[in-house]
Amino acid sequence: MRSIILYIFLMFCALMLTPVLLVCALFNWPNPLFLLSKHAIAVGEIILGLKVQCQGLEYIHKNKRYIFMPNHVSMLDGPLVFRLIPQYVRVILKQGVFRLPVVGQAMKEAHFIPVDRKGKQGGKKAVQKAVRMIQKKDISFLIFPEGTRSRTGKLQKFKRGGFFMAIDSQTPVVPVSIIGTHDMMPKGSYFIKKGNIQIIFHPPVNVEAYNHDNMQELIEKVWDMVCQSTC
Repeated sequence: MRSIILYIFLMFCALMLTPVLLVCALFNWPNPLFLLSKHAIAVGEIILGLKVQCQGLEYIHKNKRYIFMPNHVSMLDGPLVFRLIPQYVRVILKQGVFRLPVVGQAMKEAHFIPVDRKGKQGGKKAVQKAVRMIQKKDISFLIFPEGTRSRTGKLQKFKRGGFFMAIDSQTPVVPVSIIGTHDMMPKGSYFIKKGNIQIIFHPPVNVEAYNHDNMQELIEKVWDMVCQSTC
């Protein structure tokens, strides 16, 4: 029942989003979209009976750029981390999400980046675009280094795309551990159970000492930090 109420609420939000989207597109001002989204996610958490405990936000400075890298076990992960980050963070998402009515257009106006997973060139182009945005606008990104949700809840191998982004833009990586969402909404499920969720922001990892040749060391370090709380 909670899930049905949430979907009705999200439909209402999409209707409310339309006039806001028009104004934001007219004035090229995406901030109201971020603010509305964060409030909608917070209300959604209440509807679903989710109790989110967060640690480590003291490591995050609002005026510094980061690349946030959480583990990925549920569709809940992205919205929950997005709301908690004390910045208007951009996201790299699979291309299909941008086809959603209203929501997809809002993501475009917020300068989220679509990625075509069918070929290596699609991922490379998305990373290059993100690097340019980071350098030009000094913004942060949220990316799931596993590439896709884990069916078992176990931490998968990390793909290199996000680490190319971090090294090429010289942006610190913030490992993030998400605990509890897999049991509430595993991959393939459309209904959400209530319960407790723990999200841990680990200290940022500086990337000055890394390049494309020793990138694997950075990948292993970030994987180990995420694994401390999830493995």
